[in-house]
Amino acid sequence: MARTTQLRTYTVREGLLDQWVERWRDDIVPLRLKLGFEIGGAWVDRERNQFVWLLSYEGPESFEERNETYWASPERAAMDLDPDDYLLHTDDRTVEQRY
Repeated sequence: MARTTQLRTYTVREGLLDQWVERWRDDIVPLRLKLGFEIGGAWVDRERNQFVWLLSYEGPESFEERNETYWASPERAAMDLDPDDYLLHTDDRTVEQRY
């Protein structure tokens, strides 16, 4: 069971940053937590119109397998949330904690 953490940086469409944060907090976070992910924090960079967060998973599956479970879940489909409606660019980086 290796722990995997991703640093995710999303560039959000102009004028939609607060709406994106609300949808993320109300819809995405509860399902991620239910599926065994951990949220290490989330930040808004208003100057760059970016949303930055840490997403981790440590369990019997790989991060990629668990992420596929998230995307294929009926709960995710029921969100009626297309990230492309909000996000211009995403940058997901796998990072290692050093202290």
